[in-house]
Amino acid sequence: MKNYLRAHLQEHKVYQSARQEFVGSDREMILLDANENPYDWPYHRYPDPLQGKLKKCISKWKKVGVDQIYLGNGSDEIINQLLLAFCEPGEESILICPPTFGMYNVSADLYQVSCEKVPLTKNFQLDIAGIEEALHPKMKLCFIPTPNNPTANRFSQADLKHLASIFPGILVIDEAYAEFDPSDSAINWYSNFSNVVILQTFSKAQGMAGARLGMAFGPPPIIAGLLKVKAPYNINQLTLEAAQDQIETQQHRVRSMVNEMTQERNKMMTALNQLDYVLQVFPSDANFFLIRVDDSSLRYQQLIEKGIVVRNADKNMNCENCLRISVGIPKENELLIEAMNAMALIKK
Repeated sequence: MKNYLRAHLQEHKVYQSARQEFVGSDREMILLDANENPYDWPYHRYPDPLQGKLKKCISKWKKVGVDQIYLGNGSDEIINQLLLAFCEPGEESILICPPTFGMYNVSADLYQVSCEKVPLTKNFQLDIAGIEEALHPKMKLCFIPTPNNPTANRFSQADLKHLASIFPGILVIDEAYAEFDPSDSAINWYSNFSNVVILQTFSKAQGMAGARLGMAFGPPPIIAGLLKVKAPYNINQLTLEAAQDQIETQQHRVRSMVNEMTQERNKMMTALNQLDYVLQVFPSDANFFLIRVDDSSLRYQQLIEKGIVVRNADKNMNCENCLRISVGIPKENELLIEAMNAMALIKK
């Protein structure tokens, strides 16, 4: 960890609540340590600061050790904490490959960390030669989402493993859409790479975006580094309980929803590919897809007027005149197809 952790955090004393000293004990305790309201009331006690029950549940689900798990208020918080723990402001940098998820750059700017960029190739693949040329010792984090956002395509495991083997810092593989092909996950790479962190989330296929829960999986020394910058009670009790119930009782439903979303996505892509003003429909491995149209601003506004919101991705690198479309429920998808068919009759 000393190769990665910011120098002043090496000896940083983490704030610990008194409750952390006995978390996991079966002994019934009288809790007079945290100035809470002592009367029986829903959620009157602070949540487990180490999220022990949920981590054990996740450990069994994902087949990783409890000490390889870190939980945050959505992946956004974990992205911020990776920067806080491992990047010296004004001295070190991160690497991203645009077009990519915008929060990496936003978070780097927030923490005054330089953000270096090696664009994807024209067909939205990693430019491994360009990345190799850009590497230097002060590059501490590399963020690669797969499937990528906004392009929806996966990157090859061979490219990602090669990148892990040459990157001088921590490679963060963001698998927000992991459920759409669990077999392609990098979550079991720890035996081969000591510098890989995997991000997953409850916000996408798990259907819990409102609960705000992200997961990081990585080597224990890196997870220990994240724990140095964690707020004492960063995950609320309602989220802890909902997530545990989700894992234990709802995964069959998640698989069913993923299958339906995949079928609906393919149906939408096929239908939109028939329209003259849709110039290209890009491949997708997620619950959204990217299309290139004649005029993305015009088509975006036309959809808004019909009460349908998509994402105008035009400002992303190499995404000129592109729209990013999420998969809805079947009725919503039919309405989108109908709306875009009707738009074909309107002269530009």
